[in-house]
Amino acid sequence: MDHVAIMKKSWKLTDKILSGDKKIESRWYIQKRKPWNCIKAGDKVYFKNSGELVTIKAEVERVLQFSDLSPIKVKEILNKYKKDDGIEKEVDGFFKLFKKKKYCILVFLKNPKKIKPFEINKSGFGNMSAWITINNINKIRKDGRKNKK
Repeated sequence: MDHVAIMKKSWKLTDKILSGDKKIESRWYIQKRKPWNCIKAGDKVYFKNSGELVTIKAEVERVLQFSDLSPIKVKEILNKYKKDDGIEKEVDGFFKLFKKKKYCILVFLKNPKKIKPFEINKSGFGNMSAWITINNINKIRKDGRKNKK
């Protein structure tokens, strides 16, 4: 499967993915949503800052999922994985954001690389969707490769 992770630009995490300072992409939810149970080792994740083009591709090394979280468990996960998640210096701020979340997905990344930028068509996925899972990235590309198998 292919995935597109849409990142909050102000957090500057895409730069950390490329530099290797961010080896884990974490997603925190109140309810289960993608990529919960939809991502596995060997999948590809494409990254883009919101409002920008897709610019990075990485491979999924492994995935961990946590459910029935409490503020204590959220703090434990953040403290254990903060360095590889690229949030070591901002962990207290992220705790405030995530302390009421019930689900966490940790996607361990390998071989991140800059790619030729391309736009995607998010039609059918919801304008506010921050994660898209699709069997082939070319189905949503807008750079001339669209719909190639």
